Amino acid sequence: MSELITAELVDLDLSATTKDAAARSLAERMAAAHRVTDLDGFLADVAAREAQMPTGLDGGIGIPHCRSEHVSAPTLAFGRSGAGIDFGAADGPADLIFLIAAPAGADDDHLTILSGLARRLMDPEFTAALRAGTDPRAVAALIRGEKPPEHSQEQEQAQEKAQEQAATEPETKATEATEATGSVPFRIVAVTSCPTGIAHTYMAAESLAAAGRAEGVEVTVETQGSAGFKKLDPAVVAAADAVIWAHDVEVREKARFRGKPLVDVGVKAGINRPAELIAEARRKAERGEIAVPESGSAAGPGDEGPGGDGNGSGEDHAHFGVRLRTYLMSGVSYMVPFVAAGGLLIALSFAIGGYEIADAKSVADHFVWGEADSWAALLNQIGSAAFGFLVPVLAGYIAYGMADRPALVPGFVGGAIALTVNAGFLGGLVAGLLAGAVVMAIQRVPVHPTLRGIMPVLVIPLIASAVVGFLMFIVVGKPIASLQNALTDWLNGLSGSNAVILGVVLGLMMCFDMGGPLNKVAYAFAVGGLADPTPGSLKVMAAVMAAGMVPPLAMALATTVRTRLFTKTERENGRAAWVLGASFITEGAIPFAAADPLRVIPSVMAGGAVTGALSMAFGATLRAPHGGVFVVPLIGEPFLYLLAIAAGTLVATALVVLLKGARGTAPEAAGDAGPAGSDDSRVTVAA
Repeated sequence: MSELITAELVDLDLSATTKDAAARSLAERMAAAHRVTDLDGFLADVAAREAQMPTGLDGGIGIPHCRSEHVSAPTLAFGRSGAGIDFGAADGPADLIFLIAAPAGADDDHLTILSGLARRLMDPEFTAALRAGTDPRAVAALIRGEKPPEHSQEQEQAQEKAQEQAATEPETKATEATEATGSVPFRIVAVTSCPTGIAHTYMAAESLAAAGRAEGVEVTVETQGSAGFKKLDPAVVAAADAVIWAHDVEVREKARFRGKPLVDVGVKAGINRPAELIAEARRKAERGEIAVPESGSAAGPGDEGPGGDGNGSGEDHAHFGVRLRTYLMSGVSYMVPFVAAGGLLIALSFAIGGYEIADAKSVADHFVWGEADSWAALLNQIGSAAFGFLVPVLAGYIAYGMADRPALVPGFVGGAIALTVNAGFLGGLVAGLLAGAVVMAIQRVPVHPTLRGIMPVLVIPLIASAVVGFLMFIVVGKPIASLQNALTDWLNGLSGSNAVILGVVLGLMMCFDMGGPLNKVAYAFAVGGLADPTPGSLKVMAAVMAAGMVPPLAMALATTVRTRLFTKTERENGRAAWVLGASFITEGAIPFAAADPLRVIPSVMAGGAVTGALSMAFGATLRAPHGGVFVVPLIGEPFLYLLAIAAGTLVATALVVLLKGARGTAPEAAGDAGPAGSDDSRVTVAA
């Protein structure tokens, strides 16, 4: 732990008044310690994580955190604010701020240490000591878990005795409950998880365990975090009276909990309201409610679960549309790396050998080491092989999002059949949903205990694959293929006003949530057409990428031409947004949208609509799925394409400057606190 935090990473008089300014102040200490290689890039990752879910916790704690490729070593910085900073907690501002930075590929040992800190934040004595500390070195040592020099032997013995008493307290309460009722204590198994898997996951686990000790309930928690997860003992699960899921990402291997009363909530509910969740679990068990977890979905990124009240299960309340979006986004998120790798390899092959390289002979039969065309053909054929997985991966992981690992095989099989019958991208969507639904139906069928072990690895994949194959080959495959062909013909026939309208719609979708579900749907629609490119699909890909570049470029330009309308932090983010926008990383505008959504989002949507419309009107085409200005040589009508991007950027910039200027008070009036005025509506946008 010694390398994670030092005295230089502790600020006991944090002067920042906003969460963005606090993150920057602490991140600057990390950069000075050479733990962060790109300050603006790291802060953009922090802001993107904050946009997913506020990181404020009850008790005056803020834990902004993220994984980032701009972090060289796992690092923790601590700041103590006298005035308090709003991190979105229900009980008010936070005075204890922990900025947690983990590299994109952090090792398990460091992540385990960070998770240990997250658990300790649930200890009132620990947080009280942090508030009372006056020496940065002593505070850093406290956070590292080291004993202070003045720690006497008597104090150590007293602390060990208290720990032993706390460890035996659940047994004592359980014994009392047994003696009082003549039965075994109530048993709960729980699973906690969050998008990053560093802090909330372990804090929720500790909070639930502590509440269980206080209630005399046996609570056993499985943390599905960044350091991996160790599955609960099947005997413990079998003996449990109820299940609690406190999660913001899909629970893994959900079938283990089938047939148990289930409380399904967001991870912050597990931190803030553990006693209520335990009480609800007991009530569900008393009523004999039985959940079917395979049909559930991840809880929403807030304090509550899918139902909105945080008390019921996802099956009781979650809207079908929310679950469907979760399933589809699961497939798209796994498909995107295949798109990026395969598409850029194909684009590079075109840059080297021209478009006719797609018709080259197989490099397995003909390859000349010193010939550029042979290398171009090699890149093209590798990229094409990667593209061949798009539809099966999409279908497989849609099914996985619905019914976990048993659905992978029928999902992939259905996706492969979709390619065989020429049903394409739409066929993959339908195959994934069919596979997930079939597996969920099979999982509901009661089976003899002796068969349960082979169900997920043999019986379910076998039956589900046969059913999905029959449906795709015989029932729905050909109609979907006809629909796919009709869509392709429609795209190829688009001209004039129809093409412009499609460009407007795609531009609005790309800029509304900047990396969120609508953005991903538009992007998936575009890259699906690259698997079998036509003139129409290439126009759609061009419009989507052009519109996605507008938000960060517009904010970069706005912070340059009207600096007084933006805080110091926003101006610094604006410099990074130039590169992010040019690289087609729409998320570069998220910090601006999170700080001022009512002005920024409508402005960039208008700019994106203009760019999408102009790109379609100009007939620009694109054969690469990503790359921004760096793939301009692969763009049809490149000058008009860049003109469309410039026009949309100017429109968005003008609107955001106009709206911010109409506010009447420059943000500098409040220092670095961000835009002033109560009408600023500083809410977080889900990304």
